Formats: sequence, C-alpha cells, structure tokens
Amino acid sequence: MTESDMPLDPEAPDHELAELLESARPVPSAGFRGALRRRLAARDPGYGPRPPALCLVVAGYLSAGALLIGLGALAAVGVL
Repeated sequence: MTESDMPLDPEAPDHELAELLESARPVPSAGFRGALRRRLAARDPGYGPRPPALCLVVAGYLSAGALLIGLGALAAVGVL
C-alpha cells in the first residue's frame, strides 16, 4: 500500500467497522436472558456480606506470610 492509497483519516475506517460490528452483534433474546437470570439467582449460595474486619484479617495473613518468607530467605543465606 502506497501513501496515495492510504485514507486521509486513519480513524474513519476503524469507526465505521466498530459501528458495523456493534449493529451486527448477536444479542440473546429477552426471554433467554430472563431465564438465565432466574436460574443463576436460584443457584446463588447467598454468602451474604463480608465480615467487617476482613481487611484486618487479610493484612495479618499477608504480614505473617511476608515475615516467614523473610525468615526463610535469611536462613537460606546463612544469616540465621
């Protein structure tokens, strides 16, 4: 492709292609989407809200893991 063959606006074909793909995109019927939603809602285990101190528990586990990795690295090097 030479420079004279290239379009002046390189975004134009991309925009036209995007519009074509969006208009031709297959979408499931409303009945199928509704049935799928009801089925997924029926299979929901319902875990409920997260515990209030979840961030503190995760931070504690991360800190303990980092400490153990650090001690293991020091032991591998021979410092301990």
